[in-house]
Amino acid sequence: MARVAGRAMASALLTAACLTTVPRPGAAQELRGTRGSPTALEFPDSRVLPQAPAPFTGTINPTARDSVPAWPPTLAAPELAPNVLLIITDDVGFGSPSTFGGVIPTPALEEIAQAGLRYTQFHTTALCSPTRASLLTGRNPHSVGFGAVAELSTGFPGYNAIIGADTATIAETLRQNGYATAWFGKNHNTPPWETSPAGPFTRWPTGLGFDFFYGFIGGETNQWEPGNLYRNTTRILPFEGRPGWNLTTAMAEEAIAHIRLLTEVTPNRPWFIHYAPGGAHAPHHPTPEWIARFRGQFDEGWEVLRERIFANQQRLGVLPPNAVLPPWPDTLPRWSSLSAEERRLFARQAEVFAAYLAYTDHEIGRVIQAVRDAGQMDNTLIIYISGDNGGSAEGQLRGTPNEFAFFNGVEIPVERQLPFLEAWGDDTTYPNLAVGWTWAFGTPYRWTKQVASHFGGTRNGMAISWPARITDRGGVRHQFHHVTDIAPTILEATRIPEPRSVNGVAQRPMEGIGMAYTFDAANALAPSRRRTQHFEMLGHRGIYHEGWYANTTPPTLPWESSGHAPEDALNGYTWELYNLIEDPTQARDLAAQQPERLLDLQQRFLVEAARHQVLPLDNSSLPRLIAPRPGPAAGRREFIFRGLGGGLPANAAPSLLNRAYRLEAEIEVPAAGAHGVIATHGGRFAGWGFYLLEGRPVFTWNLLDLERIRWEAPEALPPGRHSVVFEFTPDAAGPPVGRGGTGTLLVNGRAVSRQAMARSLPFAVQGDESFDIGHDTGSSVDMRDYRPPFAFTGRIERFAVTLGDSTLPTSAPRD
Repeated sequence: MARVAGRAMASALLTAACLTTVPRPGAAQELRGTRGSPTALEFPDSRVLPQAPAPFTGTINPTARDSVPAWPPTLAAPELAPNVLLIITDDVGFGSPSTFGGVIPTPALEEIAQAGLRYTQFHTTALCSPTRASLLTGRNPHSVGFGAVAELSTGFPGYNAIIGADTATIAETLRQNGYATAWFGKNHNTPPWETSPAGPFTRWPTGLGFDFFYGFIGGETNQWEPGNLYRNTTRILPFEGRPGWNLTTAMAEEAIAHIRLLTEVTPNRPWFIHYAPGGAHAPHHPTPEWIARFRGQFDEGWEVLRERIFANQQRLGVLPPNAVLPPWPDTLPRWSSLSAEERRLFARQAEVFAAYLAYTDHEIGRVIQAVRDAGQMDNTLIIYISGDNGGSAEGQLRGTPNEFAFFNGVEIPVERQLPFLEAWGDDTTYPNLAVGWTWAFGTPYRWTKQVASHFGGTRNGMAISWPARITDRGGVRHQFHHVTDIAPTILEATRIPEPRSVNGVAQRPMEGIGMAYTFDAANALAPSRRRTQHFEMLGHRGIYHEGWYANTTPPTLPWESSGHAPEDALNGYTWELYNLIEDPTQARDLAAQQPERLLDLQQRFLVEAARHQVLPLDNSSLPRLIAPRPGPAAGRREFIFRGLGGGLPANAAPSLLNRAYRLEAEIEVPAAGAHGVIATHGGRFAGWGFYLLEGRPVFTWNLLDLERIRWEAPEALPPGRHSVVFEFTPDAAGPPVGRGGTGTLLVNGRAVSRQAMARSLPFAVQGDESFDIGHDTGSSVDMRDYRPPFAFTGRIERFAVTLGDSTLPTSAPRD
């Protein structure tokens, strides 16, 4: 009896303990199914994420026979919450796609516009990283550390390239509310110093709320041979041994397979997919079949193209009737002034660009078709943004077969480009087009990417469809909106509240304004709910307020990388004023007629700038590429590597730019001799390589594929251990960046080759390729010498890089 009584008492005490629960922060907003069953689904009160564990609702006694099981409910989004496919292309001017009057066919974008709505006054930020940071967080770019692209980050809160824990992404919110999340394509929002294989990975896509990532890290990549491509956090090289492989298609295949996986395995779980292809950012790398479709279509020149696009836009109604086409700028050549060779070259550049954009849209269309094939089109919100800023001016006046020339302040003359005419777009080129085309493809607006003051840099076409909700098929919307408004719109559509706390960190409120009010036909002409929006990029500024727009006049040309910006970034600019209701294309400056209104808007800009971390203004550009930053290479003078390795991005690797340095390899050559890469950084378009060629040590500097400086030993190394060294000593005097000097190749302590180098790379090696040891995982710095991987056939005992004094002043030089 005592034993039975004791067991009963133990059972009673245990039951009482199990029925005592800790209250949760909030009750379920929605419970589907029977609580405790394996099929129960709960949409929680999700203003605090993550939710505390649900209390156990069954009973526990000493034996399972006498107990009642109960499963915690599965986290689920609200019932019938839509899937979300968020698409953004790259460097596409407003007038490029046919959907907004352009001559480049974009049937996928057109499909979304015809099934839903076409937005004509949607705005980005003028550069890649800032737009994407705003897109994913619902905050202004400076508010989340992206006042410029990641590579130009500085140590101020608005510019440090760090999306903080207090500004969680829309993916993190959706993931913690039951969504599957995935990111395909460009990630330009991880701090550059955190992009190495050593991490940390907290600000990679998989640390920012995405369950899965397949894409490239950084501003751009070679579509034929991407050196910065990752699956989650692992670098992959799927192009090896596969001629004709192209990332634009491969990425679509990955996304299609992922959609199929989600819909077959978890058909009732909504998903959020961010799809961000590289097109049409340089390098323009379409397939030859796509290029052939556009042969001869641009022979009439950019002014004729511009007039044709403007007429199309008026016909489509994507411009108001009072819009005028501003005159062609005096800073750009007219087509009639060009030589026959220039016209032939420039027409080819436009053909390849058009092919790349059309190819990109085609592959996007295949992803959209996968949604339809899965039977989920009706309840999928598709947001397709045509460009993260205006068209690129980084091709400069004449275009370029190698965009890294622009990032090193070099313009390639036409005669040096003509040999690439037929190859334009293949893997021997890294091309961008002449800025005359960029201006035309941005019709009807003025200026380009980088310029936040004018709509040529910030106005992008957008289409949104959601058949279950948007019934005004083919409607056009003219409300003034901004990329910060996308995340709040997604929350409106999914009926998920904006969280107050995420992962224990209080959240700063989103600064965007939801656009769902524009979905109904009854609100087609409703006033914009966005009353004010500021813009700033590299010192260029603008402020919109209730139909008026004030902005600075660009003091330098964005296609001239050597331009000098005003010393006084705050007061050294002229301002313009526009009434956008009467003058939607910024054609008639009213600053002289209405100085009081201009002053009011200038003051509003300063208020917004102070509120959103825009200050201090910084109008420098290229010099910020080489500004000191945190990371594994920061402050180090010595780097030691042993054996095969590498795969390091520039911010984790030793930089040989603008300084003295010494590279020393301790190697062992086998009896049969040795060849292969000792170390390399960069590739075909800019960089250096240290290797054995038929046993002879060679060091090569590839200066933008325009010139190669080469040091070579006269004899092959015999079997045994050797020390192979390359030293560079800058000249005592010269420019702080790109200064020449003398290089010496030494074998076992004896100089075997010495020569002067008149100039060096000032700002950047090829950014999409890595620093490698013992093999080359990208392209060769000199294809005449070897083809990757050209693995070293001996043994690398030790490779050391010792950095000497820099030629830079204490602070990085300004433009």
